[in-house]
Amino acid sequence: MPKYTRVFTGDDGLSHIEESELPFEAFLDSEGAHGDGTPMENAAGVTFRRNQPDYFLDWHCAPRRQYSITLAGEAEIVTSDGAVARCGPGSILLAEDLTGKGHTTRVVGGQERLTVLVPLAD
Repeated sequence: MPKYTRVFTGDDGLSHIEESELPFEAFLDSEGAHGDGTPMENAAGVTFRRNQPDYFLDWHCAPRRQYSITLAGEAEIVTSDGAVARCGPGSILLAEDLTGKGHTTRVVGGQERLTVLVPLAD
């Protein structure tokens, strides 16, 4: 089952990482597309971002609830509780740590990182 990584602020004020399975269910769209999909979520937009191999963003919180989907390259996310997650091509990160110390983001592996960010409408 495909998974995604969730970064969130716990009751202790620290950012944490948890792996979750995508909640797939059967669907049939009006044009006939069918298969398994996740429930539709409202998005506020979409943007593509590139970060150079030496990119590092020190401690920060997510500016909003958003998906960060890595298309190329790799990043290492370190949360304030010390957990580490690697995000490579095809990985999905749901950033929800809007308060507290947050997390760091570092591009690793010597290649540019390309991501698509999908801010969620609340």
